[in-house]
Amino acid sequence: MRNITIITGASSGIGAEFAKQISKNTESSELWLIARSKDKLEDVKNEIENEKAQNISEIKIIPMNLSGKEGVNLFKTFLATEKISGGFEINMLVNNAGFGTYGEFAETPLDKELSMIDLNCTALTGLCGAVIPFMKKGSVIINVSSLAAFLPLGNFAVYAATKSYVLSFSVALAAELKNKGIKVCTLCPGSVSTDFANIASNGARKEVLNGKNPVAIVAHCLNKAKKGKRIILWSLKWKFTAFMSRFIGRYLCARYTFKYNKRPYLKTQQGTSEY
Repeated sequence: MRNITIITGASSGIGAEFAKQISKNTESSELWLIARSKDKLEDVKNEIENEKAQNISEIKIIPMNLSGKEGVNLFKTFLATEKISGGFEINMLVNNAGFGTYGEFAETPLDKELSMIDLNCTALTGLCGAVIPFMKKGSVIINVSSLAAFLPLGNFAVYAATKSYVLSFSVALAAELKNKGIKVCTLCPGSVSTDFANIASNGARKEVLNGKNPVAIVAHCLNKAKKGKRIILWSLKWKFTAFMSRFIGRYLCARYTFKYNKRPYLKTQQGTSEY
């Protein structure tokens, strides 16, 4: 029986870091890496193979757009094809694929905001539903949310809302799957040093402000996930922010961030997202 770990959004950033760290310490025999960019997935695969990962007999790269119902159906078809080739169990799913958009909602492209919902919410939900039948006691689902999940944010309205959905859905799913022995964990990072800001701002902001090292964040997440921690926050500052969100008015936070936390968005440049 093949044992599989699946990582979405694995071509860069947090997703690529999950792939590298899991490959060094896993019970899975196969690692499936999913993203849109085949070339970037190849780079991640080559880096892992150069490190001579233990236990992994195959690293399968899967160039696939997971967005929306169409993406979920593509993934389900892929699972059905793999099942014909031989039985397998899924030890872990890391739902990391997603993106954000900076700027006032009325001033940002509506198509991009809707695509964000399709990927951040619809695809994540669909992948969970698709993999659960292949999981067993001890399997783990890690859904990547955000510190933005805890309160509405002006100039970040749809992104924060999608991540709030991810957090709520994941906690409820953890409760439902407890009796089956399947753990569901939600990673809620704040600022991380990835390409997120460049994509979210359409090139207006090249780097995440005060971004933290994804290596430490992913290592912390994997350690806590194995212990069954349901909501995972790496730094004390992030934990404090999440705790204090209980005492802050939701409209007050949204209005304050709209007025004072401006997020640049370049309207004229056609940006691309890798997720």
